[in-house]
Amino acid sequence: MASERRQYSFFHRVRSTRSFHPLPSAPYPLLSMNVAFLGLGAIGWPMARRVAEAKFPLAVWNRTSSRAREFSETTRARHATSPADAVRDADVVITCLPNSPEVMSLLDGAEGLLATMRKGAAFVDCTSGEPATSRQIAERLREHGIDFIDAPVSGGVSGAEKGALTVMVGGDRAVLDRVRPVLESFGQKIVHCGKVGAGDALKAVNNALLAVHVWSTAEGLALLVKEGVAPATALDVINASSGRSNASMNLFPERVLTRAFPRTFRLALLDKDVGIAAAVASADAVPAPMLQLTAALWKLAHNSLGEVADHVETVKIIEQWAGVEIA
Repeated sequence: MASERRQYSFFHRVRSTRSFHPLPSAPYPLLSMNVAFLGLGAIGWPMARRVAEAKFPLAVWNRTSSRAREFSETTRARHATSPADAVRDADVVITCLPNSPEVMSLLDGAEGLLATMRKGAAFVDCTSGEPATSRQIAERLREHGIDFIDAPVSGGVSGAEKGALTVMVGGDRAVLDRVRPVLESFGQKIVHCGKVGAGDALKAVNNALLAVHVWSTAEGLALLVKEGVAPATALDVINASSGRSNASMNLFPERVLTRAFPRTFRLALLDKDVGIAAAVASADAVPAPMLQLTAALWKLAHNSLGEVADHVETVKIIEQWAGVEIA
C-alpha cells in the first residue's frame, strides 16, 4: 500500500504540473480519502463509477435502493442504507441530485447527513442547483464545522463516462484544492468560479444559452423549410457562418435530422436550469427579457411533452406550430 501511495502521489504531481493545478493540502494520503456519493441518476452513476475506478474507498446511496445495490455489486463500493450511513466515515461527500431542495432535505433527521458527518469533512454538491439554496446549505454545514462547495458539471453522460466533465466550482479555493484529486476522477476541466453559488449561477446561465440555441435554431430551420431550403443545406451554411452553435453543429445533425432524439438530458431538468437563471436575474435586478422569455417557452414545452422527454424533443413543439418537419 505504501508503494501504491507513492506511485499515486508521483502521478498526481506530474498531472498537476501539466494542468497547473496546485497539490491538495489534505492532511492524509490521497488514496485514503473516504468518499461518499449520493445520487446515482443518469449522470451520477458514471461519475461515481469514475470515483470507484480511481480506487478511492467509496460508499454510495440512492433513493431507489436497488440502484445503489446494483452499483455496489459491480464496483465493490459499499452500499449505504441511508444518507447518514453513507457519510459516517467520509472525508469527501458528493451529492448529485435533481435539485437543491432535494439536497437540503438530506441534511436533517436521524438518517440525515448531519447526524453522522464529521467535522472537517468536505461537502461537494454536483447538483445543478440554486445559488441561494447552496448558500443556505453552506451556512448550515459551517455551523457543524463542515466545508461546502457547489460544483455542478457539464458534459453529459458521455462526458461523465469518459471522465471529461467540466466542473464549475463556487466556494473556498482551499476546499477545492483539497478535494481536487476526487473531482479529477470525473472532471477534465475544473474551474474555480467564485464564492459559494457561483458555480450554480454559471451552470444555469450556460444551460439557458443551450435552451436559447435549441429553440432559435428550431425556429430558423422551420422557417427555411417553409421557404423550400433543405435543413441539411441550411445547417451546412449556418455551420460555416456566424449563426453556428453547438445546437446547429451537433444536436440538430445528429438528433433532429435523423429523427433519433436520444434521451440523454431530460427536458424537465433544462426547464429547471433556465428557470434558475431567470430567477437569479430577477433577484439581482438584471434586465433579462430573453432569459425570461426562454424560461416561459421551456416551461410550456415541459408541460406539453412531459417528464421523460429529452431536451432536443422541444423541436417537435416548433414543428407542430409551423406545420413542418425538420428532416
